[in-house]
Amino acid sequence: MAPDATPTTVTITGAGGQIGYALLFRIAAGDMLGPDRPVRLRLLEIPQGMRAAEGAALELMDGAFPLLTDVEVTDDAHAGFDGCNIALLVGARPRTAGMERADLLEANAGIFGPQGAAIGAVAADDVRVLVVGNPANTNALIASASAPDVPAERFAALTRLDHNRAVAQVASALDRPAASIERMTIWGNHSATQFPDVDHALVDGMPARAALAARLGGEDAALTWLDDTFIPRVAKRGAEIIDVRGSSSVGSAAAAAIDHVRDETAGVAWTSAAVVSHGEYGV
Repeated sequence: MAPDATPTTVTITGAGGQIGYALLFRIAAGDMLGPDRPVRLRLLEIPQGMRAAEGAALELMDGAFPLLTDVEVTDDAHAGFDGCNIALLVGARPRTAGMERADLLEANAGIFGPQGAAIGAVAADDVRVLVVGNPANTNALIASASAPDVPAERFAALTRLDHNRAVAQVASALDRPAASIERMTIWGNHSATQFPDVDHALVDGMPARAALAARLGGEDAALTWLDDTFIPRVAKRGAEIIDVRGSSSVGSAAAAAIDHVRDETAGVAWTSAAVVSHGEYGV
């Protein structure tokens, strides 16, 4: 089938970093928007990251991706977000040793505030924004507040990585493929205080709790596994990966961002994301 004529403009911040790099080639290959949607990539970086982003752009050119119509590299937010339909805000200020939380919030406000303002000023009318850079919920709120003319519902923070981790843990416990797990839920934000919830999850159409009880030797055994293994394993998976790999999640984070946008674009009914509250939690 021939691609649609109009390219979708996708802006990626922190495009010269590891997660940004992992995203670029999958987006160009059509993994995020499908095999019929041409894409125009905007790689937005800070000045210190421009050379890495320019190198990634050269590799994208060498990939000769049929769906990739154009690649632009810039360190100017207004140029980077001009006309963009999808914004993936990956670049963020990480918390370092000795940094107080207030300092972290102030540093990220200096990143996501101007980016949100630029999105509000020059992005396409249908722009949708996914914040990947942590603390993602707070950064999404900052960006949204800085773009008052863009509906707050257009901004989301990534919890799909935790969702995918939860799916993988249940699939492993049941010796079933991940594709057999549906309706997993993540409550809270991307941190150790999150709550992965299987109460609505299905495994090949069977309630997940029933499937776990059948596999693990009864309801009590299933509850013990959920409380003592599943919930802490999912919540602390990022720290486990850092301990084993020596650095934070890259490929799985990029895959989760792609899953989020793909499912949102396709209108998938059940997924996990951090979105603006309309009073559901009394706030």
